[in-house]
Amino acid sequence: MRGKRLTSLLLVCGLLLLLAGCGAQQEAAKRPPLVKTTVLGAADGAQADTYAGTVRGRYETHLAFQVGGQILARNVDVGSRVQAGDVLMVIDAKDVVQKANQGDAAVASARAQLSLAQANLSRYSELYQEQAVPAAVLDQYQTSYDAAFAAYQNALAEAAQGHNALGYTNLTAGAAGVISSISAEEGQVVAAGQTVMTLVQTDELEVEIDVPENRLADVPVGKTVQVSFWALPGSTEGTVREVAPMADSAARTYRVRVSVPQPPAGMELGMTASVNVTGEAAAPAGLKLPLAAIYQTGDTPEVWVVGDDETVHLTPVSVTQFDADDVLVDGLDAGTIVVTAGVHCLEEGQSVRTEADR
Repeated sequence: MRGKRLTSLLLVCGLLLLLAGCGAQQEAAKRPPLVKTTVLGAADGAQADTYAGTVRGRYETHLAFQVGGQILARNVDVGSRVQAGDVLMVIDAKDVVQKANQGDAAVASARAQLSLAQANLSRYSELYQEQAVPAAVLDQYQTSYDAAFAAYQNALAEAAQGHNALGYTNLTAGAAGVISSISAEEGQVVAAGQTVMTLVQTDELEVEIDVPENRLADVPVGKTVQVSFWALPGSTEGTVREVAPMADSAARTYRVRVSVPQPPAGMELGMTASVNVTGEAAAPAGLKLPLAAIYQTGDTPEVWVVGDDETVHLTPVSVTQFDADDVLVDGLDAGTIVVTAGVHCLEEGQSVRTEADR
């Protein structure tokens, strides 16, 4: 008898627990879904962009011989550090010496012609004074003397150029720096003025970046920017020194030079740099939203707005700017609560719970 009562009691308790569990499940099923939201606020007034750059020398000199000839010696390599006056390359001086000798010979010949013309002029001047020759003859010898004198002066000038050229067979560094490129080798014949190497002065380094044309207004000359280096800690201030007047024909970007008044220790030519530029122009009007908050099934983008009664309503918006993860929208007021996740699982007028209700 007692066993039957115990069995009945257990059955009643189990039934009560089952009914309680079903009630809890039904109550949980009736609770509104939890959604992730954000409160709209104004977007930042300025946009910051970062550009990759390279450390360059402010002064880069393309070196060339002033006379042509065959290169006999190259005394430096790419990366060599040189001082002002160092001999970098030497060309064969034989042709230059020959031209100098030809100039000296031309001077001697012109001097002899001038002496002869002067002697003739003196003799016929005396004859003219004695009225032994007419004035026309004297004029003829005067003209000959003037021509001989001019030829002598010309020969002197050409001879001086020839002797000056003797000093042009050695290519010397005009300032201290680093050889960044070499475009001619020993045995090669080069023309006067042909670039054979490039010297970069290292006393003033700067950073070179390329800026797209739609950001050109953000980098006026004199603007202060932040410069950091991949291989060096920290950052330093830089100043926009130069902006190219024309865009690159292929990349359609403008080359910008940024001076670094206080370069960090270890800053070297060729290093990779990053230049952070804050835009001058105000950002487009609108409020900032995560891109995932946009719900669009037709032509008009919409968002789910959470009302005071904690129900959601689709509200059309106008997107004024797209970024990588965010958008700027117009058509809503600051302080509006917008659903930012699970927007495709909601229905018009549906009750929801926000994170503040948890």
